[in-house]
Amino acid sequence: MIQRVQAGEIPFEAVVMDDLYGRNEALRQHLDAAGIEYYGDVPVDTQVYLEQPRVVYPLTQKGKPSKNLKIEGTAYEVRALQPYLAWQTIRLRPNERGYLQADFARMRVWVMYGTTARQEWLLVRKDAAQVTYALSNAAADISLETMAWRKTHRYFIERSNQDAKGEIGWDEFQARKYRAWHHQLALTILAAWFVAETRLDWRQRFQQDPALLAKYEVEVLPQLSVGNVRELLRAAMPLPQLSPEDAAQLVTMHLINRTRSRKSRLHTREGYGSSLSAGNLA
Repeated sequence: MIQRVQAGEIPFEAVVMDDLYGRNEALRQHLDAAGIEYYGDVPVDTQVYLEQPRVVYPLTQKGKPSKNLKIEGTAYEVRALQPYLAWQTIRLRPNERGYLQADFARMRVWVMYGTTARQEWLLVRKDAAQVTYALSNAAADISLETMAWRKTHRYFIERSNQDAKGEIGWDEFQARKYRAWHHQLALTILAAWFVAETRLDWRQRFQQDPALLAKYEVEVLPQLSVGNVRELLRAAMPLPQLSPEDAAQLVTMHLINRTRSRKSRLHTREGYGSSLSAGNLA
């Protein structure tokens, strides 16, 4: 997927991964070989080195190099490096609760990939609820603020997935065939794209009023939510209002269809019973 995005010349700054993908060393190596900057969350027991480790092959009793390599160097679990970090509180962006800010720290570490050691960034974020660790191949001269800003952009992807499941209907898939799943996903993507276009159009047509910003003492005003777009659609395409006669006719047709279905099932069962009796007699 990342290769298709890159081949399609869709601009992006970095790839941000949770620890399911971040712990995948092969994936990190492929991204680095492709020149793609990444931020991959890793488990707290991930081992790194503060100094470049050496790969050696000890001599056997016969004086020949062993086939089993040995890594010379002291390995540390990333959670054990907190006392050595210099923390900085960074305000990232305004949000619904005021501002998103957290404590960040980083240090250069060495990571082993098979028999190759590569120097990377260990980026640590500390919130009131948890501490997360990420490995990154970002440039050595990148600022901590830029790394923190890019690292926290995974929130918008997760938020989009939650909206798709909770508001747009992605979680209502009940079929079993691949084609049905493909159609459901395609419709979900189209609906999400419509919401994104509506938000963009709203932002361009209705600029934020400086008087409101001053009144509420905020830097930005909330954007349209998926629920807001749904209410706009209800106003633009209202559901038809049924008269008492129309409602009674719908109920009557529903009851008739249920009766027909029951009659059909009874006929099927009676035919099956007759065939079974005739077979027993034979």
